[in-house]
Formats: sequence, structure tokens, C-alpha cells
Amino acid sequence: MSSENPTNSSTITKRPRRLRRTETLRRMVRETHLTVDDLIYPMFVMSGENQKIEIASMPGCYRFTLDLLLKEIAEVYSLGIGAIALFPVIPESKKDETGSESYNPDGLVQQTVKAIKQALPDIVVITDVALDPFTTHGHDGIVGENGVILNDPTVEVLVKMALSQAEAGSDMVAPSDMMDGRVGAIRKALDEAGYIDTRILAYSAKYASAYYGPFRDALDSAPKFGDKKTYQMDAANSFEAIKEVELDIAEGADIVMVKPALAYLDIIRQVKDYTNVPVAAYNVSGEYAMIKAAAQNGWIDEKKVILETLLSIKRAGADLILTYFAKEVALMLHK
Repeated sequence: MSSENPTNSSTITKRPRRLRRTETLRRMVRETHLTVDDLIYPMFVMSGENQKIEIASMPGCYRFTLDLLLKEIAEVYSLGIGAIALFPVIPESKKDETGSESYNPDGLVQQTVKAIKQALPDIVVITDVALDPFTTHGHDGIVGENGVILNDPTVEVLVKMALSQAEAGSDMVAPSDMMDGRVGAIRKALDEAGYIDTRILAYSAKYASAYYGPFRDALDSAPKFGDKKTYQMDAANSFEAIKEVELDIAEGADIVMVKPALAYLDIIRQVKDYTNVPVAAYNVSGEYAMIKAAAQNGWIDEKKVILETLLSIKRAGADLILTYFAKEVALMLHK
């Protein structure tokens, strides 16, 4: 029997708190669940051997040489994380104006994919399709006169890049460049080359965001001039996101993505309501860094904030979440 005196509240019949009274009840009626199956772990690979370098602006995240990367992947796979997203740190000596190293069959990405699939064939390897890590200027496309990013010549290089990744064994290519028509061109080329089962995760609604700074530090890929607002989306727009998603699905995308996540939860929900393909969201480097910085200053309970943050992304409609917290969350969920 409740200890409260019902005299002044006998007319209240709707009491939602009844289902919040115990942890068991709360679990029984919980609407959203976060599991390791929801997580994709972004990882950074660099040339060399036996090196693991922490990224200053992303505490707890590292650049790995391939030998140590394989050990790290084996560990995260043992925790139940079934997919990684691979990002390369390319030496300046291998960069050029057109990103030609991106489709080198013996390049860092291609060698890494082959090694991962040989060591752990069941883990899903997602490879980034964009030129910024490979170009001297740091843009996602080929630069023309007056600094204009050229769409169609860029798409031609992206197709070569995606084909080389598929040939190396990538399970899923992820065009993150935001060039028009690149999903259709990549799908056509993959199919014609016999890679009909290589999936496309399209960065469909990728915004020109200030939250990407630490990631660009990690890859040393910040643009050397201007910004990316002529190809990445305007932060003020939402209907445009649906248009981009619609186009990518029509062109053959298997999964669509919203990036960043936290400042764009409304976009995730709109995309989820619009489409019937899986929706991914990228909990990006700036979002990660803010939580880490606040936790290091003792301002928040880090573990609780991490879980609440990822749960909010899942609740907004994301089926999959790319997050640098993946390993930490997997360890939490296993306890």
C-alpha cells in the first residue's frame, strides 16, 4: 500500500509514475534499447609498425599502424562490435591535387582491408570514399579554377576509389564527399565489375559542420583554403536532407546516413520517418571531444552521459551509430 495520503488526490486516475517505481518496471516498459549491434567503430590506420599514437583532441582515440590495428580490431570484435569504419592517415609525400593515391591497389587502405579480412573475415569493414585524406588541399573533390570544387571529375576518381576498395575486400563503401550523382556512378561501376554484393552506405545528409575539427586533426586533412559549404549541406536546412536521401536511395544506396548526430536529431527522425532503408548516424569527433573534455574536468558523469547521448541518437531513429565511444559502450554493456 502506498504511504501517501490519497485524501487530496483521489480524483487522479492517470498516474504514469506507477510504471517508473522500480528498475524492473522501467526495464519492462522501456521503449528504446541500445545494444552493441547498433554500433560501428571508426578507426584510424597509419603507415609503419608497432605504433599507437593518441589523438590530442580525441582522448582515448588512436592512430594505429596495421599490426596493432589488427589486435585492436580483434579485441573490439570479441566485445560484439560487428563493424568498423576505416579512415587512413596518408603521408604528405603520397598526396597530390587529385587524390590519385586513393585508388592505388597497393595503398594503405587497400592493404589494410586485405589484412583485416584475412584475419577476421566475419567483421564488416566499411571504407570511406572521399578525397580529402589524399589531397594536398584537403578538399573532398578536385579543385578547378578560382577554387571551385569540380563535381563530375571528382565522381570519376571516387568510382576508381570505390572499385579498388571493393577489389581489396571492403564489405561496404561509404561515399562521404557529397558530390552529386556519386552513389549512382559507384553502384553502376560496382555492378559492372561484378561486385554486386558490395554495399553502399551513403553519407546522404552530411552537413557543413564545425563539429568535425578533431577528426581533421586525426587525419591532418583540414582544407588548406576556404570551407566545404559548396558541397556539404547548410546547417539551416532540413527539407533538403530528404531530397538528398531520396536521390541516394534512387541511385542505389543500401543505407543512408545523417552526419553529425546530436545537433541533427530532428533530421535523423525526419529521415527515419521518410524512408524504409536502414538509417545510420555519425556521433562525430567534436561531439566525442566535448564529452571527454567535460568528463576530464569533473563536470559530468562520463559513462552516464555517453549512454544517454547514444540512446538519444537511437531514440531519434538511427538504426546504426558510428561512434568513437563504441568500445567503451561495449565494455559497459557487457558488465
